[in-house]
Amino acid sequence: MEGFFAALVVSFGVIFVAELGDKSQLMALTFATRFKPIPVLIGISIATAVVHLASVAIGAGLGAVLPTEWISLVAGVAFLGFGAWTLRGDKLTEEEKRKAEKTNKTALVAVSVAFFLAELGDKTMLATITLATKYGWFGTWLGSTIGMVAADALAILVGRMLGRRLPEKTIKYGAAILFAISGLWLILEAVNELT
Repeated sequence: MEGFFAALVVSFGVIFVAELGDKSQLMALTFATRFKPIPVLIGISIATAVVHLASVAIGAGLGAVLPTEWISLVAGVAFLGFGAWTLRGDKLTEEEKRKAEKTNKTALVAVSVAFFLAELGDKTMLATITLATKYGWFGTWLGSTIGMVAADALAILVGRMLGRRLPEKTIKYGAAILFAISGLWLILEAVNELT
């Protein structure tokens, strides 16, 4: 059970931080201005659960085939890349904003489909794949799904209740630093295993 809880906590933390200021969090905020929060959260949960299930399947498959020290090294480099990606930032394009605002479908279907498509190839999907190579698939899937939904729920809550945005620079730099620390930790762990 120790492995499950480690996977759950680490994946929750990494994905929660990665999602802050991400494009899909901005989509959640946009959908929440048009629809009630509960259907938006349910739609986000469905899409996230499906995408992250595919992510952990890919990651677990890689983890079974590759030596763990090399996985740690590649994961560390990937996390440094995620940190740089976070510093670059994500913005919702005008077309994505229009699609979120103009949809005539029910909120649940619209949000589920939009989030599913937005998450394919996103940094949270790639981070989930990376985490699944190191930790158990179920804990990683559950933690990453809950982490993403919690971050998007925070965006909805802040956007609807307070009517203001989270300080973008603080979130961006904080997330980038956490990714860098995680990346360096994994690289040091891999070097120790290789020597």
